[in-house]
Amino acid sequence: MATVEVILKQKIEGLGAEADVVKVKRGFARNFLLPQDRAFEATKANLRHVSKLKEVRAKREADELAEAENTAAKLKKLRLSIELSLGQGGKAFGSVTTADIAALIADKSKLTIDRHQLVLESPIKTLGSYDIPVKLHPSIEASVTVRVVAADGEGAGSESDEA
Repeated sequence: MATVEVILKQKIEGLGAEADVVKVKRGFARNFLLPQDRAFEATKANLRHVSKLKEVRAKREADELAEAENTAAKLKKLRLSIELSLGQGGKAFGSVTTADIAALIADKSKLTIDRHQLVLESPIKTLGSYDIPVKLHPSIEASVTVRVVAADGEGAGSESDEA
């Protein structure tokens, strides 16, 4: 396989960040990175300009870190409550997933949290209070408290009518 070295101009997920010199396949560089102005060839002349890209990278990483710390502080104060439908015998219909929690956070606090940032081993299928870790940055992790309550209507109403 023919590979070439390129210098990245911006952060590319799974490849690297600004000022990184990476080896990629020639076709990927020629057809994607170079035409979309995401990288340039790693020639001797271009390698001299890497210091400017490193400054841009340092500024971006500092901004991301500050934003993650700010978001972590807001998440710690946040108390969320979500309803879960229950059937006869307290059996849950459905579950609370990371997508549900991310949508609830966005609705209640105007923070945009990707569902992949929420660390949840399995969907929540029981009532109770849960502390859910949120991975905001490689060095910053916060947690949000979610209280799962029974939905008014089907579960609670049908049980009290039968008794």
